[in-house]
Amino acid sequence: MQPKLIIHGGAGSSLKSKGGVEIIRRSLYSVIEEVYALLLAGATAAEAVVHGCQLLEDDPRFNAGTGSVLQSDGQIRMSASLMDGVCQRFSGVINVSRVQHPIDLAQNLQTSADRVLSDYGAAELLRELQIPSYDALTELRLQEWLQERQDNFEKKMAGVVAEKELVESSNAGRGTIGVVALDTQGHLAVGTSTGGKGFERIGRVSDSAMPAGNYATADAAVSCTGIGEDIIDECLAARIVVRVTDGLALPEAMQRSFTEAYNRKRDLGAIAIDATGAIAWGKTSEVLLAAYHTGEKVGDTLEWTSEELTSYC
Repeated sequence: MQPKLIIHGGAGSSLKSKGGVEIIRRSLYSVIEEVYALLLAGATAAEAVVHGCQLLEDDPRFNAGTGSVLQSDGQIRMSASLMDGVCQRFSGVINVSRVQHPIDLAQNLQTSADRVLSDYGAAELLRELQIPSYDALTELRLQEWLQERQDNFEKKMAGVVAEKELVESSNAGRGTIGVVALDTQGHLAVGTSTGGKGFERIGRVSDSAMPAGNYATADAAVSCTGIGEDIIDECLAARIVVRVTDGLALPEAMQRSFTEAYNRKRDLGAIAIDATGAIAWGKTSEVLLAAYHTGEKVGDTLEWTSEELTSYC
């Protein structure tokens, strides 16, 4: 089967400038090209997803891994999950610190009897795996937090993209990264990773390590981004996948789910692939930072201003 791939780097307010669009496009396309080459070389969907998440976690522009936002107490707490559609198995970590790639812990837990760990358990797993301690803090995220502390945390969340020009010209955003892949065997997998909203209550948990925000079966796979609480309230990823599993075409499942979310004034986005190779995306937010590879072309959603809630290829 021709591999398919779609990734996202968050959703939120408009990037405003053409320069901002090009900055993010370069970052996303670089990941798309490297991960798609892996799929062509025979990597499984899960392997490709993990590698894609690692690359996005390493890019300080995105709110996952290096460049994660700080919670209200000035600490970084990250969450990530992986779901393999072949065996329909979910694994993840919640509010983990001092790790370069939270997705690696989620991958390791795929074969564990206990597949979702919170902060203390995840820290213990890090020690067991002898993964070196890592400081994910960047200067820009620190300055962002210091400024907000000075303003008594008036903002509800941090900027979706850590880039000086973009942070200064954009309103609040919702930062998460996600990867959905279909491999040459026709198998699906999905991974999602985040640093959270930023400035939130200590210990707040995002949707990224829940089936609400990251879900896959043999029929479809979905990664979400946006306001985590809105995604959880909609149980968005699982809802879309279940609708496809129950017989709806992916575009229909996306449209129905996003219409419902829009009517309830949710702020979110999602990317998806089904077992036939259809790629779809949707948003109720102003912008969705996503890029895809169909096997024939590379495209993105950065300048997608259509009034339609969903689109596909």
